[in-house]
Amino acid sequence: MRKIVFMMSVSLDGYFEGPDHDLGWQLISDELHSHFNEWLATAGAFLDGRVTYELMASHWPTADQDPAASAPTIEFARIWRDMPKIVFSRTLEQAGWNTTIVREVVPEQIAKLKARPGGDLVIGGSVLASAFWAHDLIDELRLYVQPVLLGRGRLLFQLSDVKLSFRLAEVRPFANGVVLLRYERPAPS
Repeated sequence: MRKIVFMMSVSLDGYFEGPDHDLGWQLISDELHSHFNEWLATAGAFLDGRVTYELMASHWPTADQDPAASAPTIEFARIWRDMPKIVFSRTLEQAGWNTTIVREVVPEQIAKLKARPGGDLVIGGSVLASAFWAHDLIDELRLYVQPVLLGRGRLLFQLSDVKLSFRLAEVRPFANGVVLLRYERPAPS
């Protein structure tokens, strides 16, 4: 069965976004971007909230046409365009690039999606992840810890009454100082 994986870069002090929606602090080297591409190319679909989808759709459909684009950027533009995408939004009316719009997170529908053949389902966006947390639907975390303190911005994990346990499955450092911490849900006992 496919897994639902939440993937996000996070600062040392727990922020995924700096003040004024700043993401420019993230260190995305060719090595790290190639790692993302290798893993994401095997995914079955990207699950995004509206804000994340619109951010991605504003850049990736034509990112490979930039003459200064790196090889990993060119590769990811192709991956993003070709990958099935599901956008969870109550307001988005239309979406392109192989995208389906779903109005809300319904656990029974997510279970059916997980049961289909194919690669893992990758969540992008903290608000959407919170909705999945509330239904205990996330199987794996991939946190890319960036070597920076932001001091303020938007925290990755908002306060909630949900308590979930994970086990460390992988630690991988990258030359630019980013460290992947991959956690999986323990098997039910």
